[in-house]
Amino acid sequence: MTTHTEVLVLGGGSTGCGIVRDLAMRGLDVTLVERGNLTEGTTGRMHGLLHSGGRYAVSDQASAIECIEENEILREIAGHCVEETGGLFVQRPEDSDDYFREKLEGCRECDIPARVLSGREAREVEPYLADDVKRAIEVPDAAVDPFRLCVANAIDAETHGARIETHAEVVDLLRDGDGIHGVKVRHTSGPGKRTHAVAGTTEEITADYVVNATGAWAGQIGDMADLEIAVRPSKGVMTIMNVRQVDTVINRCRPKGDADIIVPHETTAILGTTDEEVSDPDDYPEEQWEVDQMIDTLSELVPILSEARTIRSFWGVRPLYEPPGTGTTDPTDITRDFFLLDHADRDGVSGMSSIVGGKLTTYRAMAEEIADHVCDKLGVRASCATADEPLPGSESIETLEAGMDDFGLRSPVARRSKQRLGSRASEVLDTDAANPVVCQCEGVTRAEIQDAISQSGTDLNAVRIRTRASMGNCQGGFCCQNMSNELHPEYDEETVRAALDELFQERWKGERHALWGEQLSQAMLNYALHATTMNRDRDPASESSDLEYAAFDGGQRAAEPRADGGN
Repeated sequence: MTTHTEVLVLGGGSTGCGIVRDLAMRGLDVTLVERGNLTEGTTGRMHGLLHSGGRYAVSDQASAIECIEENEILREIAGHCVEETGGLFVQRPEDSDDYFREKLEGCRECDIPARVLSGREAREVEPYLADDVKRAIEVPDAAVDPFRLCVANAIDAETHGARIETHAEVVDLLRDGDGIHGVKVRHTSGPGKRTHAVAGTTEEITADYVVNATGAWAGQIGDMADLEIAVRPSKGVMTIMNVRQVDTVINRCRPKGDADIIVPHETTAILGTTDEEVSDPDDYPEEQWEVDQMIDTLSELVPILSEARTIRSFWGVRPLYEPPGTGTTDPTDITRDFFLLDHADRDGVSGMSSIVGGKLTTYRAMAEEIADHVCDKLGVRASCATADEPLPGSESIETLEAGMDDFGLRSPVARRSKQRLGSRASEVLDTDAANPVVCQCEGVTRAEIQDAISQSGTDLNAVRIRTRASMGNCQGGFCCQNMSNELHPEYDEETVRAALDELFQERWKGERHALWGEQLSQAMLNYALHATTMNRDRDPASESSDLEYAAFDGGQRAAEPRADGGN
């Protein structure tokens, strides 16, 4: 099968989704392809910090200024994806007074609102801070939901006519001489919504212009056309705690270092992170000592963390890039700025540009810059409107509040449903059907699950991303099967079982790093529920051959008790 589009965007992370929305809003025919789910790469594996810029106020002021500008824009256009937690840069007794002063001055030089709090005032904001915290700088950090943000961009792009194709892996670039004119993709099942147990297909998608927005994987895409894109992937670990030990983003006020941030996120807190360069963004070690380091070091700031339960750990890979010849040896010194690589200018190969580096907070600005570049290449004069047009679900907080009254939504479950759905709440929740809670930990209702299934088919990980179902304390132990049940009767038993297994395995891969103490008990319970109660480790129903029921009678029968009571 061959199709054509004006612009083809590779990569379904925040940058790719931002680009496809921007271009679609300008009236271009755009297609996005992503090898997994949206957010499958770096975007879905970050700690959820919406930078104020304070983190870079000393080391990289250009990035700091970009961050505070985009921070303010995202609060306006994506309010339902942002939790305004605020942030603190906390100084312990052993941390440098000079660095504290440099941080404060740097924030003010970059127009980042910053206020000094005494140790007592900081503990009034966050009671679990250590008693010996000296002082803190208060900045407008926030927590952002990267899943919701990307999906909102994708939905809006589709509304403007774009095609979003997930589970479509690029297996080759179509190159004719010195020009790239498309890609060949391999669909996991077929174009459109994913359906398990359906054979995959391939498709050639030709385009007037191709944008490589695959982040840490940009070099692998470049290799397909003999283009050298020297991305330097850097891994970082994040550990999720079972409750919110803090309600404010807590940063350690010291020069670069591992384990220096805690981000409250939904019902949890995420500890991060490390920074270690790796050669392959798909294959790197995930080691227990990294998780231990997160907890041990950050417990110096928030001692209660040492007594808390972790629920999972995960690693992400930063798409770091620096111009050839820079030669930085320490990945923490590589700039977090982004770069647009025009392969016509740089390599003499027309038809494609790559965008590399950057961070989620600046995804919209990155998208605007490359969309301007693409429009210039194609002779399109339309301008960017993404800084002003709200994303779906974020048009009006007043609308959200009014909707709560409309639906009688004053319970914690209802309130969270409204927060997740934003201005789409009416569209999703206005149903005559029963709407029970499917995921108890996150309070996700059937209406939300069905809405997500209508968008993503049998891909329950895509449902998870859209709703947060299975992302709470039990990590899907009690709700994976409930989610898969919602696929029936539209999909057959085999498909439902395959979808359940895939979701449960995705949840398990993050839990296996937290198997001690109470979390080990939780993992054992989850195993008992799925492997034993539901027989998902060896399910006779999944066997291709007929069952030999007689085999169940092959065991030794226990001796009948004798009437006289003897043995």
